[in-house]
Amino acid sequence: MEFIVELDGPATDLGRIDETLRTVDPAALVDEDAGRLRIAGAFDARTLVVLLLLSGQRVEPAQVRQLPSVCCGGCSG
Repeated sequence: MEFIVELDGPATDLGRIDETLRTVDPAALVDEDAGRLRIAGAFDARTLVVLLLLSGQRVEPAQVRQLPSVCCGGCSG
């Protein structure tokens, strides 16, 4: 799943967020762009909020927006 997380300020610690996300999905990706986080990983929005809180990033569920899937299914065999 892909998500946009609107932040109230800069990310607290992008490295720590990355490390926390990878405890659930070793292939998860995160970057920060213009006051928002872009995150991709194999988890749902509720799990993402919990992971962000565990990483020290203050976030409310309303700040998380799941993007529509762009998966064509072609790489799953």
